[in-house]
Amino acid sequence: MTTPSTNWQEVVAPDEAQRHRDQAELFVAMQQRKSARFGTGRALHRKQRPALRATLEVVEGLPPEARQGIFATEATYEVRVRLSNGGFDRAPDHVPDIRGFAFKVLGVDGRSVFGGPAASQDFVLINHEKFSSSTSREFSQVTTAGGGGLAGILRALLRSPRLFGNLKEVRAALNKPFSGFATEDFFSAAPISYGPYAVRVRLRAASAQVNPQAKDDWSADIYSRLAQAPLVHELQVQFFLDEARTPIEDAAAIWDSPYQTVARLVIGRQEPDEDFAAEVEAAKFDPWNAVVEHRPLGEVMRARKVAYRPSQLGRGAD
Repeated sequence: MTTPSTNWQEVVAPDEAQRHRDQAELFVAMQQRKSARFGTGRALHRKQRPALRATLEVVEGLPPEARQGIFATEATYEVRVRLSNGGFDRAPDHVPDIRGFAFKVLGVDGRSVFGGPAASQDFVLINHEKFSSSTSREFSQVTTAGGGGLAGILRALLRSPRLFGNLKEVRAALNKPFSGFATEDFFSAAPISYGPYAVRVRLRAASAQVNPQAKDDWSADIYSRLAQAPLVHELQVQFFLDEARTPIEDAAAIWDSPYQTVARLVIGRQEPDEDFAAEVEAAKFDPWNAVVEHRPLGEVMRARKVAYRPSQLGRGAD
């Protein structure tokens, strides 16, 4: 039996604040180029797939360490779900990509990480258990270079040959087979606080039944499943144990600790709704939209804090 530890800590480099601002500027510039081509949109995860209504049901009988933040008491929350392809373009669904599963939990109680009452709690997940690089530096260099096509990548590699290894990780991640939003697990891939603890988050697949045609249209796959029955995902947390097994600052590490189910995300039967999809597309899904008990942790999360806001402003999100 492993015992969660509260002895975690963040380590902030002296140059981090300026570096994060510089990285954010690179993403904003890329976002502007892509918006000129494809229309106003996000820097990453530009192509929305299904927008869905759901509920989050906190499970009964959680152990004391799991009863934190919005999971402190048994409750059912209204949820908005945005599924997405991760790229900066609007590529066809069959093109290899990172996939995103973001959801906003409404009606939460507590204080926001920015002060004042919190209105909601966001979870922003991807279909990978870890990031391709330990810090945001390599991720931002390769990603923004990739936004400029092959020529941009080559220029980045000439400036910094050490990125070759990271580029291999990125290519491996992009080429990982993906069977669908209902049949894959999704991960925070970076930690958040969980009351006095630290955790990573996983959303378990709702189904083991793979549709071979799903890759042609991820949205059609989801709605065909919902025509038959609701989709039920388990929301789980993975506790920090120690820095060797569950490092806070290394986003490329896989944590070595078991998962605890804390809630169920239930996506009820529904059909496409264009007005609702437009509402979700305009919304912000940001890991820093959080109650204080679930504050994002680690360098990659701190970089996101700096990068998300200008990206949101760049597409007119209030």
